[in-house]
Amino acid sequence: MLLLPKLLKRSIRKGRLTVIAPDGQRHVFGPGRTEFVFAGKPVVAGEVTVRFKDTKIERELFLNPELALAEGYMDQRIEFEDGSTIHDLLTLFWIQRSELRKHPLQAAIRKVRFKIRRWRMHNPLGVAGKKVKHHYDIPTAFYRLWLDETMTYSCAYWHSPDVGLENAQKAKLRHIAAKLKIEPGMRVLDIGSGWGELSIYLAKACGAKVTGLNVSPDQMAAAQKRAEAAGVGDAVNFINKDYRELTGSFDRVVSVGMMEHVGVAHYLEYFEKIRDLLTPDGIALIHCIGRVGPPGFTGPFFDKYIFPGGYAPALSEVFAAVEQTGLWHSDCEFWRRHYHWTLEAWRERFMAHRPEVVAMLGERFARMWEFYLSACSISFDIGGDMVFQLLLGPHKSAVPVIRDYITQAEAELEARGF
Repeated sequence: MLLLPKLLKRSIRKGRLTVIAPDGQRHVFGPGRTEFVFAGKPVVAGEVTVRFKDTKIERELFLNPELALAEGYMDQRIEFEDGSTIHDLLTLFWIQRSELRKHPLQAAIRKVRFKIRRWRMHNPLGVAGKKVKHHYDIPTAFYRLWLDETMTYSCAYWHSPDVGLENAQKAKLRHIAAKLKIEPGMRVLDIGSGWGELSIYLAKACGAKVTGLNVSPDQMAAAQKRAEAAGVGDAVNFINKDYRELTGSFDRVVSVGMMEHVGVAHYLEYFEKIRDLLTPDGIALIHCIGRVGPPGFTGPFFDKYIFPGGYAPALSEVFAAVEQTGLWHSDCEFWRRHYHWTLEAWRERFMAHRPEVVAMLGERFARMWEFYLSACSISFDIGGDMVFQLLLGPHKSAVPVIRDYITQAEAELEARGF
């Protein structure tokens, strides 16, 4: 090992990383187990032991750490010993992230990735649908193994971390319905409707007429079956279209976990379309992953394997687009730790069903999802990611001027069994 030790020696300031090279030599970096406060919470930088199975992995890690680490683990060229896991290693690296990024080569690579990000996030009609299908046309049976009974694949709303995933997801549905002040007979558009739980809920709990929009045929077909089974097949209609192809007028528009797939170059187009689909007194709710810091780019592992063309925006990018549309910001809410709790619940369930995942889709796929769920959970825990919800409308009086109405509506929905 020649290249990697210098990078690790200057970067691992907390915890300890032991690397066993292909020739059996052990290289140790860092002072040992370290307990400290990071991002406002107690954190432990533990001791991790990793084994490299071939000589090429060192160079690959030095040149492209995130992607090489993921692919090395997926291909079983990187293995763990002494009880260590990929989650432990990602936590250790995340703690030293700022130090790792200071290396001149890593800084130069990041500059290049930022410059080409718009090209990577170019999602015109036709292309956007193909990219989304990459993730969501995985067999529904796979997601059913570890999602909760609502099949909701987005951040839950946790009143506390011990309420349980099912309760937190149902609380999210109530929260959205309450914010939108939906009344019986209202026409609601659900952009990126997933497996349909939100559309079904708004029809059952609020009496809305819901159009669900989805570019994944498999998800759309499964969602329609779920709506019929729930007894609201006549009130909910799922359409296989890109949001840009839709025409019509809606009292409410809701978009949960879809803006991440739009791409920076298309933000104005996205918000203009939402504006044009709203009635003059309509309301739109946008639920999206965001970043606390300035504009950035999607990491190479996520861009290649998980969400091609996807991106979690900086708030400056979001507000810059909205302000050109004439829409009013009626409310902005930040969910700071909610997605970490959601992802930890998913990760726990996923690992419990890991043998079934391997039988269904193979060891490499299972390792890819381990990496994905771990990296996301850590980022929402001690990293700079969060979730935001915006309420937008054509005029400033679309919703009450104080937020008490949300709590009141939530209580009413819960009292009715929703």
